[in-house]
Amino acid sequence: MKFSEKWLREWVNPALDTDALVEKLTGAGLEVDAVEAVAGEFSGVVVGQVTSVTPHPDADKLRLTKVNVGADELLDIVCGASNVREGLKIPVAVIGSVLPGNFKIKQAKLRGVPSFGMLCSSKELGLTESAEGLMELADDAPVGEDFRVYLDLDDKAIDIDLTPNRSDCLSVAGVAREVGVLTSEDINAVACDDVNATSSKTFEVKVEASAACPRYLGRVIENINPAAETPVWMQEKLRRSGLRSLGPVVDVTNYVMLELGQPMHAFDLDKIDQAIHVRLSEQGEKLTLLDGQEIETQAGTLLISDSEKPLALAGVMGGKESAVSSQTTSLFLEAAFFAPEAIAGKARSYGLHTDSSHRFERGVDPELTKSAINRATALLLEIVGGEAGPVIEQCSEKELPEIASIHLRADRVKRVLGLELNKETVSEQLTRLGLVVENVDGGWQVSVPSFRFDLAIEVDLIEELGRLYGYDKLPNTRPQGTVLTTNITETLTPVERLQNVLVDRGYYEAVTYSFVEPKIQQLLAEDTSAPIKLANPISADLSVMRTSLWPGLVQAMVYNANRQHERIRLFEVGRVFKGTLDNIDQHRQIGGLIYGSQYAEQWSQKPRNVDFFDIKADVEALLKLGGGQITYEAESHPALHPGQSARVYKNGKAIGWLGALHPKLNKPLDIDGKVYVFELSLSDVVETDVPEFETLSKFPALRRDLALLVDDAITAGQIEDCLREIDSDILKSFQLFDVYSGDGVELGKKSLAVAFILQHKERTLTDDEVDSLLNSVTEALAQTLNATIRS
Repeated sequence: MKFSEKWLREWVNPALDTDALVEKLTGAGLEVDAVEAVAGEFSGVVVGQVTSVTPHPDADKLRLTKVNVGADELLDIVCGASNVREGLKIPVAVIGSVLPGNFKIKQAKLRGVPSFGMLCSSKELGLTESAEGLMELADDAPVGEDFRVYLDLDDKAIDIDLTPNRSDCLSVAGVAREVGVLTSEDINAVACDDVNATSSKTFEVKVEASAACPRYLGRVIENINPAAETPVWMQEKLRRSGLRSLGPVVDVTNYVMLELGQPMHAFDLDKIDQAIHVRLSEQGEKLTLLDGQEIETQAGTLLISDSEKPLALAGVMGGKESAVSSQTTSLFLEAAFFAPEAIAGKARSYGLHTDSSHRFERGVDPELTKSAINRATALLLEIVGGEAGPVIEQCSEKELPEIASIHLRADRVKRVLGLELNKETVSEQLTRLGLVVENVDGGWQVSVPSFRFDLAIEVDLIEELGRLYGYDKLPNTRPQGTVLTTNITETLTPVERLQNVLVDRGYYEAVTYSFVEPKIQQLLAEDTSAPIKLANPISADLSVMRTSLWPGLVQAMVYNANRQHERIRLFEVGRVFKGTLDNIDQHRQIGGLIYGSQYAEQWSQKPRNVDFFDIKADVEALLKLGGGQITYEAESHPALHPGQSARVYKNGKAIGWLGALHPKLNKPLDIDGKVYVFELSLSDVVETDVPEFETLSKFPALRRDLALLVDDAITAGQIEDCLREIDSDILKSFQLFDVYSGDGVELGKKSLAVAFILQHKERTLTDDEVDSLLNSVTEALAQTLNATIRS
């Protein structure tokens, strides 16, 4: 919210200088972002009037002018501006003037013709960043008066950064109310009395979406003067608030929005067909906005339309077809209350953000519409003339926000703030904030005004009292509390342990958004069910909740790869969201990604890019912490390479995936090279087998090796599964230690060498026991996998 300090002081004028006022506002939670002069540093500039214009004898683009600056003689000034003309009033820098940038005006010759000053544009005076031609002043500007005095330029523009809950301060009136409370000064509010109708002209209004628009007011104003100009004082207040003048009708609506906080809009009445309809849009309706952008509406967007076509995006921006122009003679002026939830996110969904939507989506006072339309009517009649018709109102009382009534306890104030406030002070401050306060036993009963959407419960009022008292003055007390114990269990691996394992293996932890771009989500999703959409997304690119950690990790990888990082290892622990809005299933996952070379560049090893087995080794290191029977099955995932993907199982339960991203995704994801990813259910990964103590045998262990001939399709995992089924009290462990195919092994076969460790707890093994076990092993392998002993 940006506004002129002098405008604010018209409402409330405390005995504080600018710095003290800014400090008060910031201390009360209305953080001041910037304070800047409303004009550049200049002196000696006066109001002048061009009395004659003749061509320059030696330059086509220059003109010789005579200018009246209230002195004894007219000044001869050479000017190159295209809009210079006889009778024009402009700011004139006379000889000796100093313009912004310490630019001193001296007598000069331009193409051989003496020039005794300079006709100025608004840019040259530091009023605007750009300008086309000279700054044109009003016809009643007093010739010879100091230009700074004429426009009252010894002023500051104050820019406040408001939190979303303080929509009541998005106006000069709202800020003035705060200053009045902070300084105990009374407010000089502007008059918003009813404007008597001088015309019987009305226009039909139909509100078909009363929940989204509980109150709508309109008024017809006929026979306005289309040639009227916005007064200088209004143009200046708008400029100092960051808005440029767009003509008297639009300027008045913007002025009332800045002054009172009520966004308004004016339609050209002659361009509206039959009636105003406030309704929800259908899918695909077309509307060209004031900025020239053509949009197709989404279903459920609140629209202002006539009987034939949409006229405006309600609470966001008007349409170009019904806009006021320099030929407009009749207006339909509207002021409405739109429910914040009906406007929130709608502007962003169309790629827009306006002053109007900024206010409506945070909440505008539903009781302000009548005052605003009367204030705007009075200003319009003063500036452009015309006859005003009666106010047309459509209101659904049951849809309006209810006025909250809060019981505030004195002892609760003392306990929360740590100090005892004077009861009279509490009543005065809350009353100055616009609240209705009634003294009751032990405290106050407070009725919240319609413009304070942020006050709902007792602690909200206590926060207000603490804010007004001064956060810096609140007493310091040490927090008290009890130490909470946590249950330490050996059945779960701490998440920090998993994170440390990955960091030790060269990974960096990433924290990505829980909401992602729908297209990337679709490319990397395991299932085709629709993701959960956000009702009010930050942007269209972050509009759905993630169902996997991969979209965020892949985007982070691409971002780093585009900045010349050639070796990337990222992991994340976070929640994914599945199901529907009514039944959201959210659980934590741990996911990772590797890309680029396996090792940093070095002399002892040749460079090698990462492969499937590198990421499989990282996953095995994670799963080893928890124990359990881990298996990897070659299965298909839509986002993974068919030949390099595996589903991970723990104790027979599927807990995640690992593999290479499918090559078809490289182009849409802007990936150059192979990327390997994994994602596991965190709750399953942290489940840990509790170790049990077993006494060590004092008898010697034996090792026996078997070379098995099996089909090429047989995996080591199948061998291990078969051996685990053997019931023996002397088989301690087994380990595959060699794989061979080639000379001596028939085509389609391979040789697997397995080492068996044999030991008994209570005695030394005999040859018969060992031979018996190995016979059982070979029989089981032969029956299950058709394996034979290699001779």
